[in-house]
Amino acid sequence: MNAKLFALDGTEKGTTALPDELFAQPVHEHLLWLSIKRHLGNQRQGTAKVKSRGEVSGGGRKPFKQKGTGNARQGSNTSPLMPGGGRAFGPKPRDHRTELPKKQRRAALVAALSLKATENTVSVLEGIKVDAPKTAQVAAVLKKMGVYGKRTLLVVDAQHEAVWKSVRNIDKLNTTLAHQLNAYDLVNAEAVILTTDGLARVKEVFAS
Repeated sequence: MNAKLFALDGTEKGTTALPDELFAQPVHEHLLWLSIKRHLGNQRQGTAKVKSRGEVSGGGRKPFKQKGTGNARQGSNTSPLMPGGGRAFGPKPRDHRTELPKKQRRAALVAALSLKATENTVSVLEGIKVDAPKTAQVAAVLKKMGVYGKRTLLVVDAQHEAVWKSVRNIDKLNTTLAHQLNAYDLVNAEAVILTTDGLARVKEVFAS
């Protein structure tokens, strides 16, 4: 499997080979779904909470007499049927985290990489060189590559402060470290750009 290779300034230089063990494997859709569901679930705080009838203030005595009012009988103003009453079967704080075996997480990531490779949306950039934070310089490279304005995932090998500050304000550009790559970010992206060092790091971490 090959991908387009781009120079530092964003000009196309040809193609480069992608490791088959990561980019040319079967795409298991159900495994992808499980991995993405786990990723999104693990982002949830799970802090939604409402008061039940036992937690709202009030109660203690009957709101009005049983008979003669024309109203339905009520035993307490904390009932879910009463204004200001508790909520029946409302949300409670809970943990939305789910687990997925490491081998399945790894297989889902490989499936996502292979999916993007078959869609020809994976590109390799020789690197991003900035001496100081320069958003316009990085944006110009993306425009030359034809991905500016698209949901783009940039994969780098390590966090370089100047590069990080240069890319953080570019719209629709998501940057991640190679060892933190996940299936959701890959599937959500319209274009995937790996720096040369980032690709080497991905291979080192996930192809072993």
